[in-house]
Amino acid sequence: MTKIDDIIVRLEALEKELAEAFDEAGADVRHTIGREKVRFTKEMRRQHRLLAKKWASYVYESGFLMILTIPVIWGALVPALLMDLTVSLYQAVCFPIYGIPKVRRGDYIVIDRHALSYLNWIEKFNCAYCGYFNGLLGYVREVAGRTEQYWCPIRHARTPKATHSRYRFFLEYGDAQGYHDRIEAVRHGFDDLRARGEGKEDTSGGRGE
Repeated sequence: MTKIDDIIVRLEALEKELAEAFDEAGADVRHTIGREKVRFTKEMRRQHRLLAKKWASYVYESGFLMILTIPVIWGALVPALLMDLTVSLYQAVCFPIYGIPKVRRGDYIVIDRHALSYLNWIEKFNCAYCGYFNGLLGYVREVAGRTEQYWCPIRHARTPKATHSRYRFFLEYGDAQGYHDRIEAVRHGFDDLRARGEGKEDTSGGRGE
């Protein structure tokens, strides 16, 4: 194992620990998760409703300039939906041919904050949109990363500020012999995903939706 691999393994362990800590934090606000849905206690739901801000006050306090940005930010939904459809169709058609495990869309697009009673209907729409858009970008990034591993698994000469999950498996920049010897092994190296059961059909369409 190289030094880079060792660092990545430790980072993945920390990310898993962080995710578990986020889940455990839910106990502090008295909620449970059952069948992918969050359930709060009756008393907690009552308190949530009392804290919800009236939508009229929310709009008034937002200010005129903020309201003017609504068509711009929501206008991005159209290309986002098109990208979602295009990428989903692409991996459905091409990944089985390439032998790449499919990305589970529902692992990335999580829409559940609309169920929070302390949000008014405008805030719920905003949260649903943010959850969809950010989840979509993560989903597309993973599809693109697996595609890159198949077609061009070579690291950049200058490492990008943020790299996708498959970058760790790429070959070194300028290593011609390594590319010649290992390209086929790397482009088909998805055993770690298959070991986690990835590549199976996703029927959830996005948890919490």
